[in-house]
Amino acid sequence: MKSTTVRRVTLSIAVVTALTGLAACGTENGSSGKAGGTSLSHVSPVAALRSAEKSTDKALSARVRSTTTIGNMMSMTANGTVAWGNGMRGDLTITYTGGKLVDAMRQAGSTSTEARYLPDAYYTKMSGKVAEQMGGKHWLRYGFDDLAKFSGGSGAYMKDQMQNTTPKQSVNMLLASGDVKKVGEEKVSGVRSTHYSGTVNVADLVGKNSNLSAGQLADVKKQLTQAGVTTETLDIWLNDQDLLVKAAVKADMATGPMTSTAYYTDYGVKVSVQKPPASDTRDVKDLMKSLGTPGSGNTASGSDTSSS
Repeated sequence: MKSTTVRRVTLSIAVVTALTGLAACGTENGSSGKAGGTSLSHVSPVAALRSAEKSTDKALSARVRSTTTIGNMMSMTANGTVAWGNGMRGDLTITYTGGKLVDAMRQAGSTSTEARYLPDAYYTKMSGKVAEQMGGKHWLRYGFDDLAKFSGGSGAYMKDQMQNTTPKQSVNMLLASGDVKKVGEEKVSGVRSTHYSGTVNVADLVGKNSNLSAGQLADVKKQLTQAGVTTETLDIWLNDQDLLVKAAVKADMATGPMTSTAYYTDYGVKVSVQKPPASDTRDVKDLMKSLGTPGSGNTASGSDTSSS
């Protein structure tokens, strides 16, 4: 198997994960969960979203599922659980269903993977030819600090997104946009919900909702321009417990439209995420270095992370 295919697959996984984020994961069920609030039907859109922020923080975890399409590059589904009470943690099954990058995934012998999020790293389980290229090891570790070094500002933004994304992010994005309106009362999977919508300037939002330096921010904005990304349309649905039950994002890209629809349920669900065995884990920085990838660093790092 060509090393270029392995590089493309391993880097594509990180990029797609950052683009979609955990905010684009959910389940098609609107149960109210453990956190609660007051009815949002008769309050202002901003007040409703502020209430949803607080309720989501208190919930600490949720069951999630999503479908996402990124132009002609990739389409995927995700299903699992995430927690955000003590650093980001999650256990998801991700299936890559279409797009140009899926061809590379098929060549590598893997179009579905288990993904685990821990506070300092993202792990994905590889199979087929990629595992062979990794010396028979099945888990690939993306250390967030290493991701920040891969692609300048975009790498730093990738790190920021993967460490800080929670269901609340969709609510935060809509609030930060300054353009939020109530659409009306609707049902989401049979559950009465209130629909809010707005348009987000992506470059401005990156500056507001990230910890990037001025140089890194300029780099991200340049890459967004090259990708043809300017604005996103964001729709969210809140149930009568002030909890997000659905989020939908649409944006135009140079490679085609990006769409993501997410559903959330079982707020407060127990989430247990185990770090994969070090003996069966390869660090992506070491793998990229062995394949001669520029910017992969000069020193190897092991697969040790903070335990769950």
